[in-house]
Amino acid sequence: MAYTTPRPASLPARSSQTLPTRRLAIATLLATLAADLPALEISDPFATRAITPPRPALTGTALPCQALPAGSTYGLLEVVDLALCKNPTTREVWSAARVQAAQVGLAQSEFLPTLDGRVAASHIRINNQNPNQRSASLTLSWLLFDFGARSANLEVARQLMSAAASTLDSTVQTVFLNALQAYYNTQAARAAVTATLESEKASRESLTAAEVRYRVGTGTPADRLQAQTAWSQATLTRLRAEGLLRNSFGRLATVMGLDANQPLQLDDIPTATPDASFEGDVAALIAEARDRRPDLKAAEAQVKAAQAGVDYARAAGLPTVALSAGPQWADLGGASANGSSIGLVLSLPIFSGFNTTYNVRAAAASTDVRVAQRDNVRQQVALDVWEAYQSLTTATQTIRTTADLLASAEHSERVALGRYKAGVGNILDVLNAQSALANARLQRIQAMLDWYVSRATLAKAIGALDSQLLLSTSSRQKARQP
Repeated sequence: MAYTTPRPASLPARSSQTLPTRRLAIATLLATLAADLPALEISDPFATRAITPPRPALTGTALPCQALPAGSTYGLLEVVDLALCKNPTTREVWSAARVQAAQVGLAQSEFLPTLDGRVAASHIRINNQNPNQRSASLTLSWLLFDFGARSANLEVARQLMSAAASTLDSTVQTVFLNALQAYYNTQAARAAVTATLESEKASRESLTAAEVRYRVGTGTPADRLQAQTAWSQATLTRLRAEGLLRNSFGRLATVMGLDANQPLQLDDIPTATPDASFEGDVAALIAEARDRRPDLKAAEAQVKAAQAGVDYARAAGLPTVALSAGPQWADLGGASANGSSIGLVLSLPIFSGFNTTYNVRAAAASTDVRVAQRDNVRQQVALDVWEAYQSLTTATQTIRTTADLLASAEHSERVALGRYKAGVGNILDVLNAQSALANARLQRIQAMLDWYVSRATLAKAIGALDSQLLLSTSSRQKARQP
């Protein structure tokens, strides 16, 4: 179905209009193809940057996305911002999304023709003659029809791009939550150190009271030794709390993309103010999560990509029709010739060893795998929302209870110590009251910070963890400051 029209220079042309007409036809074809390309920069003619997700960062804020100057204090906004910008995990997944965007452009390029040039030169020695031979050609190849194979391949690339974007969103929310948890865990460790210092101070005061009573003859050596033991235990607890705080700072710095030994200073410990904004129908929250969760969207996109893969596997075993055209020129050592060719090429697979059959079967099975994975994610979404909702409900109730517990423990400690100093109480009552107060302080601190983490966990379970949650928290904290 192809034909060639050579025209040696030593022979007369059959038609003076044939070659110019064909050259004009090829030039017109190339111009038409060029006009069909988007008017974009040559490095990205298919505008894949437009479908590439932006670099992970907080939205709605004007943060510098870099470490603050030495001596500056970090709030939750700054911590999360640095984590999203500098954490290697977010950079890795973002780069993977950019790779998949380029794959979409690669799939689109298959719809365009290819133009190849060839230049050859040779020197031949025959019977003391040294003729030089030169040739050049341009070949235009264009796949015109393939029963939808390229379209299916493009759909696969687009769905995988959608999955990559959703995976990036899911990863960003995971890093977001990890940074928030690390921040509040560090704040809890700071508060624990403060609480152990207060307990150590109270134990020292009890020891002083026991020594006074022992010196005046109203106390026993056992009272003094028990108070000494309690003070030493309080000191040991404080030292351990300080070690845990240093480790918490190291983990926080790592989540932020900094070295573990990077010195950090945090804002004041926030005070939790539970509200009922999260309360609602759990079934409605689960339904909302199934609409918003990026990991479920990614799983759904993987299913669609697998389904398109079945179409591609079927079409890959069907015939194709391609166009081939181009001019040729040759200098054969004194005789030159030039010409052009244009033709259609029909490729008809007759037998491929059942390759297509098993490719289709494998693609169909892969689709079943992706469907099962999607259904598993769908069930996990419901479980995540249920557990996060119950955890937040418990955390809200715990805050109210620990407030009463702390007030009662403080009053009990004051009464016990006052009675002991007055000579009507015993040291065991004082030590027990101080131990109960220390536990109440720690439980109060942990309850407040657990509430913040539980609220963020529920937001992530729904798929709604974003900067608005931080901005609302920051606004409430600033409103409480004088």
